[in-house]
Amino acid sequence: MSTTFSLFHHTAPAKTGLAEKPPLLILLHGYGANEDDLFSLAPYLDERFFIISVRAPVRLGMMGHAWFNLGFTPQGITVDPDEVEHARQVLHRFIGEAVAAYDCNPQAVYLVGFSQGAMMSLAVALTHPGSAAAVVAMSGRLLPQTWAQIQDPDGLIGLPILVAHGTQDVVIPIGHGRELRDKLGELPVDLTYREYEMGHEVSAESLEDITRWLRQQLDRSTSSLIVN
Repeated sequence: MSTTFSLFHHTAPAKTGLAEKPPLLILLHGYGANEDDLFSLAPYLDERFFIISVRAPVRLGMMGHAWFNLGFTPQGITVDPDEVEHARQVLHRFIGEAVAAYDCNPQAVYLVGFSQGAMMSLAVALTHPGSAAAVVAMSGRLLPQTWAQIQDPDGLIGLPILVAHGTQDVVIPIGHGRELRDKLGELPVDLTYREYEMGHEVSAESLEDITRWLRQQLDRSTSSLIVN
């Protein structure tokens, strides 16, 4: 394929179910991981999805990448707002590139992110209404600048969002998940919030719930396209 993409990625084409353009599911990994990390979830996801697992733009080492750098200071972890903004713009641009290049349904883009990937999923979906049909935010938090950039709350009416967080998470403590729940509760989105007895991870129980939830969203949004 001659298309030049903003982000490196793996793909798993849709296997069954739709007569028209397939829905696109984009997997966004967390800090220090890469595109192989969440791509391991692809076999468990609905076969109707065209699945893309993206490599974040910031290189940390031989195999690790991030959406933005973290500064570790005595006062706590810091981030560069400009770097976060650059990642938001790159991801939004990539979504358009992927939809066009793989001939997917632009009205059926699903964002599934873990940790930093969850933050970026929300950053794009909440600030570009209509860019995502649904969002799964696993073990993440809401970046303050994302909240400040929301300009059109009415454009988010009914947006399905699933937030999943571990009560034993020591990387992004459960308090951040609950804060995310409360902030999203101020928006007109269709929020589902779930806690699990797990750390900073994707457990078998959470994965089962996530795959079921995604299937339900897909059934609702693409029922007219399902091949009989």
